[in-house]
Amino acid sequence: MDFTTHLKLQRALMCRYLMYGDISAKAAHMLGQPAVLDFFAKLIQRVSPKSYQQALAEVQVSQKFLENFCGDQVRFLARSFAVPGNHLGQRSNGYRWPYGPVAIITPFNFPLEIPLLQLMGALYMGNKPVLKVDSKVSIVMEQMIRLLHDCGLPAEDMDFINSDGAVMNKLLLEANPKMTLFTGSSRVAEKLAADLKGRVKLEDAGFDWKILGPDVQEVDYVAWVCDQDAYACSGQKCSAQSVLFMHKNWSSSGLLEKMKKLSERRKLEDLTIGPVLTVTTEAMIEHMNNLLKIRGSKVLFGGEPLANHSIPKIYGAMKPTAVFVPLEEILKSGNFELVTKEIFGPFQVVTEYSEDQLELVLEACERMNAHLTAAVVSNDPLFLQDVLGRSVNGTTYAGIRARTTGAPQNHWFGPAGDPRGAGIGTPEAIKLVWSCHREVIYDVGPVPESWALPSAT
Repeated sequence: MDFTTHLKLQRALMCRYLMYGDISAKAAHMLGQPAVLDFFAKLIQRVSPKSYQQALAEVQVSQKFLENFCGDQVRFLARSFAVPGNHLGQRSNGYRWPYGPVAIITPFNFPLEIPLLQLMGALYMGNKPVLKVDSKVSIVMEQMIRLLHDCGLPAEDMDFINSDGAVMNKLLLEANPKMTLFTGSSRVAEKLAADLKGRVKLEDAGFDWKILGPDVQEVDYVAWVCDQDAYACSGQKCSAQSVLFMHKNWSSSGLLEKMKKLSERRKLEDLTIGPVLTVTTEAMIEHMNNLLKIRGSKVLFGGEPLANHSIPKIYGAMKPTAVFVPLEEILKSGNFELVTKEIFGPFQVVTEYSEDQLELVLEACERMNAHLTAAVVSNDPLFLQDVLGRSVNGTTYAGIRARTTGAPQNHWFGPAGDPRGAGIGTPEAIKLVWSCHREVIYDVGPVPESWALPSAT
């Protein structure tokens, strides 16, 4: 690419940076209108079983994200740098460069937030995306795209497809996008990584852990956060609390009793507990029964199907459930794989550890395959330092108010420990996922007057 062509491209991109800043501002304003907020929250509820407050929070996060990228913020994503060269006329410039044709595949559980944030990130960085949202919930994003068109998004800047997984897989193999972002199950993620020869970014399943440290405090608050982390959206979050490592100091605090009472407040009428779209009731009961075969295991609460409902059998309908499994048993060969099997529903494992068993807890955390979210619930700085320094989860909350769930627009959300890991929401996430590094080394001279043809080397 010669200098003139490069300059033309830069000017074209500058116009688009301004355009997308303007689109973001208009779309943020629209989503901030009470009637529009309510429309999208209720539309989410029609297709994804979650309470109104959970659905509304998803719309609000999406609106705040768009606010974050108004005005000049889109162009700031592409900030470049220059380094002086070895002689007059030479310098190297580093750029964030778009991939070009890309694909986005997103799941059912956040039908607005995940596809919108990843779509806009791809567009901000100059790519041409094709978007596929799980067809059970795709009407939400279809309506959002119409809103974006009304706010100035050129129709030709993106494609939107409704299809099953097999058709989308065929499209990817034939269209050969330069990069594909996939959010969803680990099984599909690994298949795509192989099919697309590694040209993927993944935010796949997470078996997310929470460790309660030795300093017991704010028991009511911690119990409420545990309930939210495990059972909000009926546990259908990739960041849901899957296993709780409880220091023995918490045993006499009444924490488990409080968690049980909080779980019993959840009811089908307001969707604070509701249908599970990808795991049947029978599968959850079978998993629970398999866990109960482990020595010392017991049901702490739940463990039964929901009653008095008309949810079809192809879906799950389970009371919020917690099963206790002794720590030493969890780590045994054969048991570990069973205990750390992700159940995408209102189901968690609880265990207890003593001061001299922290090593076993950290071993368990390290052996888990997916390192998405984690929480270290403690205000003990030495305890935090020890656990945080020896764990890897990409989104880790630390402190007495720590949680595992929550993917707001103001911090990175994504896994760590995997070079294919994708993030969402922040400038760092957008640049990592939707652009690559390109270096242009300018060397325009002049050639020194004293230069002479050197000997062959």
